Amino acid sequence: MTLPKELKVGDSFVVGDNVPVKIGNRMPLGKIPSGTFIYNVELQAGAGARIARSAGNYAEVVAHDAGYAQVKLPSTEIRKISERCFASIGAVGNEEKRLEVYGKAGKSRWKGIRPTVRGTAMNPVDHPHGGGEGKQGRGLRRAKSMWGKPTGKGQKTRTPKKHSNKFIVSRRKVGKKRG
Repeated sequence: MTLPKELKVGDSFVVGDNVPVKIGNRMPLGKIPSGTFIYNVELQAGAGARIARSAGNYAEVVAHDAGYAQVKLPSTEIRKISERCFASIGAVGNEEKRLEVYGKAGKSRWKGIRPTVRGTAMNPVDHPHGGGEGKQGRGLRRAKSMWGKPTGKGQKTRTPKKHSNKFIVSRRKVGKKRG
C-alpha cells in the first residue's frame, strides 16, 4: 500500500463514497473537487489503481464534465476518467527514492535490471544506429528502436488507432521544450 507524503504515525484514512476530502482518504473522482492532487487512480471502476503510483508522483483533477473527471497525469497528458473510479487524496510519499545509489552493477542485476547498450555502440546487423568507424551520428532524421520503430526525442510513438484515444483531452508534451 502506498501512503501520501503528509501522513504521520497515528493518522488514519477512510475509504468510501461519502468521506471528507482529506489527505489519505480514498473516494470516487466525482466527489473530489477540481484542483485537488490525487494518486492511486483507477482507469476502470473497481479494476484497481493504475495511474500515479510511484514514489513522489501525483495527478491533478482539472475539471468535471458529463460523468467524467478530467485528470492531468504526471506526463502532462489530460485524460477523461469515469467519475465512478476511485482515487486517493494527496501525493505518494518517499520522493527521495529516485536518489538511491545502487553503488555497483550487481545490485541492479539483483533487481532484475539488465545492462543497457547504446544503439550506436552496436553493429549494423544489431541496431539501425549501429556501424561506422569511430563515433558516428545516427545518420537518420529520427531516432529508432532496435526494431526500426520511432522512439523518444520528441517523436510521437502512440498507436494512432488505439481504443483509448477518445479519452485523451490533450496529449503529453514530448521533446526538449517539455515543462
